[in-house]
Amino acid sequence: MSAAFRISPALWDKIHHFASFPQTGVSLQQMVLFGQHPSQGTLMKASQFLAQELPVRLAHRVKELDELPHNLSDMTSIRKVKNWYAQSFEELINFPPLSLSPAARQSLFAHSDKENMNIYLPESLPNPSLVTSYLDGDGAAGGLTYGEKEGVVYGGKVGGGTYKGNGNGNNNGNGVCGVRNGNVKLRVAVERRYYAQTPSHVYPPEVHDYNARFTKTLDAIKRRHDPTVTTVAQGVFEWQRAKGIKPGMGVGLGHRHGYGVGGGEVQAWLDRFYMSRIGIRFLIGQHVALNTQQPHKDYVGIICTQANIHDILQEAIENARFVCEEHYAMFRGPPVQLICPPDLTFAYVPGHLSHIVFELLKNSLRAVVERFGADYEDRAAKDSASAGGGGYPPIKVIVVEGSEDITIKISDEGGGIPRSAIPLIWTYMYTTMAGQSIDQDFQAGDFEAPMAGFGYGLPLSRLYARYFGGDLRLISMDGFGTDVYIHLNKLSSSREPLP
Repeated sequence: MSAAFRISPALWDKIHHFASFPQTGVSLQQMVLFGQHPSQGTLMKASQFLAQELPVRLAHRVKELDELPHNLSDMTSIRKVKNWYAQSFEELINFPPLSLSPAARQSLFAHSDKENMNIYLPESLPNPSLVTSYLDGDGAAGGLTYGEKEGVVYGGKVGGGTYKGNGNGNNNGNGVCGVRNGNVKLRVAVERRYYAQTPSHVYPPEVHDYNARFTKTLDAIKRRHDPTVTTVAQGVFEWQRAKGIKPGMGVGLGHRHGYGVGGGEVQAWLDRFYMSRIGIRFLIGQHVALNTQQPHKDYVGIICTQANIHDILQEAIENARFVCEEHYAMFRGPPVQLICPPDLTFAYVPGHLSHIVFELLKNSLRAVVERFGADYEDRAAKDSASAGGGGYPPIKVIVVEGSEDITIKISDEGGGIPRSAIPLIWTYMYTTMAGQSIDQDFQAGDFEAPMAGFGYGLPLSRLYARYFGGDLRLISMDGFGTDVYIHLNKLSSSREPLP
């Protein structure tokens, strides 16, 4: 069990070794093109890519969890999460490799003259959200970016050259991968390795078994990490309590603003950690879906190639209003008007968009209800007969398609936010709802949350928007209401903003 897991000195050596290598970012466009017609051969290549990439990402997080400032690493919940990541890392590096007979291996990696073995995915582009995100100032890696060739790569093998740099703006090194069996392997660019062409034939049972076993391992790892968000939040809460920071004050502004020593560093770490978690879970979820789900004309794994914006937003609206009505014991919550072309579609992960809009609508609904009162609808109904009064002012959700982005604006008349509080709303653990705490046994995942109170809705929603090259911005008119803009990159070519 993970509760009894301990990191041995030998495992620490491997963690530090893998953490010294750069991470490889992928784009939504690449994932869609790769997964459209997967075979056991391409799924095997994807498994091998993840078997190399995920340990690197997990090692970065374990190392950082062990080196957090201001004694945050000593919190019980943080140590628990560190052990989860280390256990998953150990399972992946010890996963049995694919074992093939000489004949099967020769057939599998044969370079067929009839098939083009140099079909590559389009090059991913730097994530535009890096300009304004927590990764500012990291610098760009020297040399070539991933995807720039100094030689030829065939099916994961390097011939006649090497690859340099990582192209993610992380300044993490030269792209050389780990040492296995005494041989140095070059870390091949994801554009090459992930979309490795393989001969079109029936694959031996060993390949099917390898894919099935690896998928089962990834699914177990994903389930182990389900409560990570709330467990880390509990760890930060423990740290705040030890530091004497008042609950709900947030962690992001640092000592000069009076919100606790080390707040700015903790805020930056939480951004990095949760962004990395989004990426890890996306890669795992996509791989598991490709290996287990039946083909669907509109889906490639968990990516919907024809995601209908109107339908996703309508469902999020209904869910947010339901939570609002349950929380305030209301018969009918504030109305939400959706202004969106009914046939507007693009490639996206519906769960990500639904989560973002759901969280923002909860904020707007709560602001309107608390400004006008939970019984405002009843009072307005009584007054309407004589004075022509109405109910709650509607929350408006407006969707517009531009040349690069699809923009969603959510406008409410909930009274707005004081200008002095604007920096606080993006900080973790900041909330204006009193009496909220995290139960020690609370095991909810990312998409299960109460009406408000943990102070994670806005900062996490912004990370989800930025993950695929979008952004989240807020403009408030104190005394009237708030406008929130969700920018979604419809070109889908931005690589992950890896911390």
